[in-house]
Amino acid sequence: MTTEFSSAQVATRFAMRIVVLCVFASFGSIGFARSFAALLWMSVIISVFAGVVRRELPLGASLTYWDEAAAYGALFCLASLAAAEAS
Repeated sequence: MTTEFSSAQVATRFAMRIVVLCVFASFGSIGFARSFAALLWMSVIISVFAGVVRRELPLGASLTYWDEAAAYGALFCLASLAAAEAS
């Protein structure tokens, strides 16, 4: 039995998590952009931890938790820039 996820499963998991993060950030008392940035930073940490625990290769042939961490990190940079411009 393989423990690897297909790229479609990882992309679907990423999209669903982004939707959940947007919903939770919309209820944040510090504003959407700052809440979203904080949740994205937490997602980066969790994805890196999951990649380490699962011993996934950072540059594998299919999408992994490392790729998710990179995507969350890029979105975190954008969200923190938007939060800085809003304040």
